Amino acid sequence: MPNNKYLETIKKFRLIDDTFFSACFDNNEADVEYILRIILDKPNLKVLKVQTQKNIENLYGRSVRFDVFATDDSGKLYNIEVQRADSGAVPSRARYNSVMLDYHKLKKKAKFNELPETFVIFITEHDVLKDGKQIYHVERVVRETSKLFEDGTHIIYVNGSYKDDSGSALGDLIHDFFCDNPADMKHQQLAQRVSFLKDNKREVKKMCKLMEELQNEAREEAKKETLLDNIRKAMKNWHLTATEAMNGLEISEEKQKELLPLI
Repeated sequence: MPNNKYLETIKKFRLIDDTFFSACFDNNEADVEYILRIILDKPNLKVLKVQTQKNIENLYGRSVRFDVFATDDSGKLYNIEVQRADSGAVPSRARYNSVMLDYHKLKKKAKFNELPETFVIFITEHDVLKDGKQIYHVERVVRETSKLFEDGTHIIYVNGSYKDDSGSALGDLIHDFFCDNPADMKHQQLAQRVSFLKDNKREVKKMCKLMEELQNEAREEAKKETLLDNIRKAMKNWHLTATEAMNGLEISEEKQKELLPLI
């Protein structure tokens, strides 16, 4: 039986909530393709592969986890993020996600012209860029000529606070991302998926398990941050190297290897 403490939360979930967003689109090429076609206004776009909560490791700095990572039939890469907090969708975050898409794809000794076209898409609860637009397309330009600097990177913000009752596909999509009741959704393909996840006993059980795993992961992450703080304090207070501090705190060699790049 599903854990009852999660059932009310699941009923209230919307697509703008990242846990539900990930559950809805995990390995779901058809629906990711559907929303990308609307956002990009590309009715013939064909998505081949989708992963949610995909980790991109960075050996030299901060790693990143994508809400949705997708590839289309021409090799283009897509990262779709839902963000309720403005701080999670600042321009520097968009820049970093764009860089990490390149980092993930460009292999050793590969030529730079082999880099694929990339799209970082933020669907945000508020108007993060604060200019009252429904959608923002961020492109690099040459300032002196105003011509596009066509490096193949694209950043898009979809403003979830924009109200559009015209019946446009994008306006209806924004509306649907804030519905907790699938009966109120306008895109029937997405409504069917949301209804399935909320009403099917097996799917509800899977979502309860996912929520429990995410809570446990959050607890572990909090423990890791506390441990990192203690290591840094030991290094500062007693003028130790990272390894000396971790040895003093009796941290295992295996754990040290995990923590060292994060210090």
